[in-house]
Amino acid sequence: MLKFSCSPLRAVSLLALLGFSTLVVAQTTDEVHLSPGPSLQSPMTMSGRLRAGVEMVLVPVTVTDSMNRPVIGLEKRDFMLLEDDQPQEIRYLWTEDAPISVGILLDVSHSMTNKIEDARAAVGEFFKNANPADDYFVITFANRPEVLSDASESTATIQAKLGSVVPSGHTALLDAIYLGTSKMRSAHYSRRALLIISDGGDNHSRYSKADIRHLVQEADVQIYAIGIFDSIFKSPEEWGGKRLLTEITEATGGRTLALDKSSRLPELAARVSQELRNQYVLGFHPSRAVHDRKWRRLKVKTTASRDEAPLQVRSKKGYLGPETRE
Repeated sequence: MLKFSCSPLRAVSLLALLGFSTLVVAQTTDEVHLSPGPSLQSPMTMSGRLRAGVEMVLVPVTVTDSMNRPVIGLEKRDFMLLEDDQPQEIRYLWTEDAPISVGILLDVSHSMTNKIEDARAAVGEFFKNANPADDYFVITFANRPEVLSDASESTATIQAKLGSVVPSGHTALLDAIYLGTSKMRSAHYSRRALLIISDGGDNHSRYSKADIRHLVQEADVQIYAIGIFDSIFKSPEEWGGKRLLTEITEATGGRTLALDKSSRLPELAARVSQELRNQYVLGFHPSRAVHDRKWRRLKVKTTASRDEAPLQVRSKKGYLGPETRE
């Protein structure tokens, strides 16, 4: 069920059916249309396409307290939204608990040999806390990424397939992110998320960090990661793994959860699943409605607090302005 601090009714019914993403959508006097999802042609050409009308930008926002627990019950007046440092009027606020399209990217390289049982349990825990109506897929990656399953298979079947996986090879993490983002082209819902479970950096991908950074900045996909990082790094890739994952996840409004013991993987996977169920979606009409295809920085703040402690707010860092009209 969705809760709204606004109408019109047509917008409510359509958005409830489709879910939300950080998309630019178009509004007329009669109805609200969600623009098509981004097409994936190359890492440098992903974009959404606007329809005629007054543009509205939808921004998923996560708010947590000092204990990293989701905070619910906030209202429009509790948020401030800036585009390129200019305050924007928040026209709409939704609390989000609708189904989403989600992909899990699981590292099955050789270094995961002693962590694979906990990783399998984490996948199961994530699905246990998910919405049964979710659209999902699982990708494993070692020397290259491979699609293990999609929503046509039960979670029991996925667990059985994971049970036969033997970790080996290198870590093509960036290629896995590319494949996961590509599969989101056919996602059932407009609101989309990826969860990466890995224990190190990348050492075997065709795509570069710059390619993937541009890709995820333009894609309407929130990315979370759970990284298992030893206190003593064994390779340059492991040393840079946490920074790599953090850069990618924070660019999308997600985050990286770091741990040093794989036994906590199921707990953190459940936390991510819960966090995805307790988000806000802010809608605003940009004050600078220019069709220039330029990057526009976003910043969301909150003036609310819990027990006198400031709240933590995470959202996408920006979006591309609409295409120039012919």
